[in-house]
Amino acid sequence: MTVIRRFDCIIADTKAAVLEKYESVKSLPMRDVLLRKASGHDFYNTSKYDFDKLLDDPDNIEANFRDYLNGFSENIQDIIEKFKFDGHITTMANKGILYIVIKEFTSSKANLHPSVISNLEMGYIFEEIIRRFSEAHNEDSGQHYTPREVIELMVNILFYDNNDVLSGNNVAKTIYESKVQTMIQFRDSLVA
Repeated sequence: MTVIRRFDCIIADTKAAVLEKYESVKSLPMRDVLLRKASGHDFYNTSKYDFDKLLDDPDNIEANFRDYLNGFSENIQDIIEKFKFDGHITTMANKGILYIVIKEFTSSKANLHPSVISNLEMGYIFEEIIRRFSEAHNEDSGQHYTPREVIELMVNILFYDNNDVLSGNNVAKTIYESKVQTMIQFRDSLVA
C-alpha cells in the first residue's frame, strides 16, 4: 500500500491534466506516450479516483479501489501484479479493514508527496519496512539491505582507474544488482 500511496502522491499534481487528456486520446494507439507527457512522469492513472476520492464512498471501497488500481499505466500494473495486490485487497475487504487502511494512508501523517518525502527518505522508509517485515518473520534482515557505505565503496571501486573511460559522453555500463534500492543509492552516490 505504501508504494501505491507514493505513486498517488507523485501524480497528484497532474491528475486533472491526465484525465482531461485521456478523454481526447483514449482511442488512439499512442495514448500511452501522450498520457505520460500529460503526467510529467513515466506513469499515470486514468481512474476518476485517487486516495482522497476513494473515501467518499465507503460502501463501494473495494470496487472503487480496484477501478483506481486498474487506471494505472501498464508499467505500474506490472508492479501491482508482482506484489500480488489483488489477494491483499480481497483479504482486507473481507475483514472490513480496506477503507480504514486507505483512510490511514490518506491522513496527513502518511503524506508521501515528493515535496514532503524525498526519494532518499523514501528509500529509508522502504528499508525500514523490509527490516521490520524480516524481523517479524525471523529472517535475517541483513539479507535485504546493502549499507550506504558499501554502495559508496562500490562506486569508488568502479571509478578507480576507470575515471577517463566512465566520464565521457554517452557512456553506458551495466552492473548486476538484484536489489533496486541499492541501484537507487548507487545513482545517488554518482550524483553526489
